[in-house]
Amino acid sequence: SVLSRYENQITILSDYLEEFPETDEPVWILGRQHHLKADKSKLLLDISARLWFTYRRKFSPIGGTGPSSDAGWGCMLRCGQMMLAQALICRHLGRDWQWEKHKKQPEEYHRILQCFLDRKDCCYSIHQMAQMGVGEGKSIGEWFGPNTVAQVLKKLALFDEWNSLAVYVSMDNTVVIEDIKKMCWSPPQSSSAAHSSTHLHRSALGRNKNAAGFCAGWKPLLLIIPLRLGINHINPVYIDAFKECFKMPQSLGALGGKPNNAYYFIGFLGNELIYLDPHTTQSFVDSEENGTVDDQSFHCQQAPHRMKIMNLDPSVALGFFCKEECDFDNWCSLVQK
Repeated sequence: SVLSRYENQITILSDYLEEFPETDEPVWILGRQHHLKADKSKLLLDISARLWFTYRRKFSPIGGTGPSSDAGWGCMLRCGQMMLAQALICRHLGRDWQWEKHKKQPEEYHRILQCFLDRKDCCYSIHQMAQMGVGEGKSIGEWFGPNTVAQVLKKLALFDEWNSLAVYVSMDNTVVIEDIKKMCWSPPQSSSAAHSSTHLHRSALGRNKNAAGFCAGWKPLLLIIPLRLGINHINPVYIDAFKECFKMPQSLGALGGKPNNAYYFIGFLGNELIYLDPHTTQSFVDSEENGTVDDQSFHCQQAPHRMKIMNLDPSVALGFFCKEECDFDNWCSLVQK
């Protein structure tokens, strides 16, 4: 009965403000500015292009005997998937890529989506994340916080040769520039060797030689910064800086929400945050024989949710994506400003 109650809680929990108001204030979405009065449809297209991951049911049981739905406990894992998916879209398709219903999408798009399907053999599936969380002290079916999700994504990325991401999770609110440069410039072999068995290392070596153009040079960076912006409530002193982060061209938004209720924040309007909400339970979707995915349920096609910044739980994690070293240098100077 608890599960069925969760499955029916579509959006009851959010203090959800439907339509966008008529205003001259700009709306910021992941580093892009939109004007409501001039072009609202462009804004809604930009939001619906983000991959939207929600609770699912009827997937194969996690670990063989575990839950076959993540309703009620997987919301922060889904938000972590959304942030990572946005990084992969920027990496392979670019920030300005648009999704349209029934339109043929590039092969990379379907490959990205495959990484997140609810199957144990997909590298960022709910199965992989829940099981990797065990090493972070979270049993399967237990709720994650933003920092745990960041640590899990960092570990899973080591086994993902196609996307070849460097994932850096900052500790104690500090980003160590030298550490990041070393990590992103190191040849792919060394990261495999440092973090996995010889067997994995050998197969990674074999494949990296052929990886088209991604062997040498800067490894695209996913930078996650867990922060605590207050004690029980967000401290108003942080609000302006928090909003600035959504304006940066490298922005992947933020993970956060309210106690035990996670949202993926993608932008803001005035003093309201705009977010994608994972609290809708949909049925498991598998890929089709030709490798494509019926992707209708992976894009939110309604006006997004908004909440007042002051209602935010102070525990958040900011995300940024730097495809090239110059993106990271630019990010450093923006933060210092």
